[in-house]
Amino acid sequence: MSRKRTLARRVAVQGLYQWQISGRNLRDIESHLLDDPELLEEMGADLKDLEVAYFKELLHGVATRAGELDAAVAPLLDRPAAQLDPVEQAILRLGAYELTQRPEIPYRVVINESVELAKTFGAEQSHRFINGVLDRLAAQARVLERRR
Repeated sequence: MSRKRTLARRVAVQGLYQWQISGRNLRDIESHLLDDPELLEEMGADLKDLEVAYFKELLHGVATRAGELDAAVAPLLDRPAAQLDPVEQAILRLGAYELTQRPEIPYRVVINESVELAKTFGAEQSHRFINGVLDRLAAQARVLERRR
């Protein structure tokens, strides 16, 4: 786990949340997040600590594939997707993106990072929910990796 990638995921979740809630243009959200030193300072970081290219990939890749990611996760949910908290939805989409689009990242890293995001941004027990859903998705999306 790279600290730069961890930070990229944290900032991407914030951007995805904004996009989901406001419907703002992704480029505007991206610019706002990258140009806001206070945001990174709150996380004990600055722009040099962020893997900017990965943040952009996550923000745009997740948003572009949101429907596909939602469809992959929907059968694994214990409630209708419309009832998901927007933070949980952003984290699930990001985790699903990494599980399905970035096979070089070990599934355990994806799940762990997503759980940590849920502990940071989500409701009290959302990390357990995120863990369960992404673990079931990993069982489908990473069959060969999980057999090792």
